[in-house]
Amino acid sequence: MTDIPALVNARYGITNGSEDNAPHSFSDTKSHPALELLLQHKSVRQFLPQETLPAGTLELLVAAAQSAATSSNLQTWSVVATQDVKRKDEAARLCGDQDFIRAAPLFLVFCADLSRLTKASQQHQTPGVGLEFTEMFLMASVDASLAAQNVVVAAEALGLGACYVGAARNRPREVAELLHLPLRVIALFGLAIGVPDPAQPASVKPRLSQAEVLHRETWDDGAQARNLSAYDETLDDFNARQSRADAPKWTYRSAHRIATVESLHGRDILRDVLQERGFDLR
Repeated sequence: MTDIPALVNARYGITNGSEDNAPHSFSDTKSHPALELLLQHKSVRQFLPQETLPAGTLELLVAAAQSAATSSNLQTWSVVATQDVKRKDEAARLCGDQDFIRAAPLFLVFCADLSRLTKASQQHQTPGVGLEFTEMFLMASVDASLAAQNVVVAAEALGLGACYVGAARNRPREVAELLHLPLRVIALFGLAIGVPDPAQPASVKPRLSQAEVLHRETWDDGAQARNLSAYDETLDDFNARQSRADAPKWTYRSAHRIATVESLHGRDILRDVLQERGFDLR
């Protein structure tokens, strides 16, 4: 069994001599396969070359996705599975031209889907006014995210690796056309899935400390400056071990990621595209 405290320390980039920063000793926590799986999650972008996954894998992953919670059982999401080489190549081009999407034997695009409820409203001759509110798009986005995370956990349980692709929102009109999405359906993010290449293993990237993200009873950000400075140092150490010593600090990179319209990589048009695609939100 894997040492849970060691996995927790790795998740926060805690090394020898820095145990005082640990969120908890976890000395009494028994090892458990589900905990081990979750704590060791990593984004995999290097896959073994293969055209397909074992038969039934896709269907099992979707069953896991549909086992996630869904608000009011409305199930306001759908997923498009792309395995065709040419279509996957075009999807990769539209999603930041990232080669790991091409290399993955399976590329899933999770969508907010209000078209199904639109048809149900028409079937029962109800006005469907609720579909016009931001709440429904938010619900669909949350439902899709919960479903996708179940897919990631299931994939990792099967020995596969996965990487989320937010760049599926970079070219929303073109992605919708490529996947033949109907009105009131829009791509939210992609998920590349394949067998990790053991010759190029991914590493567990440290996250912000619990002192920064965990608020007890009420919000308290009095130590935020210290927390962010500590995280900059933690990621500096991680990047140095990954031969990326020249990588910018997390706060610097994050600030520049939101600095301008251009830094949104085309996603600034999303509100317009939502309206074009029938999401008349108010």
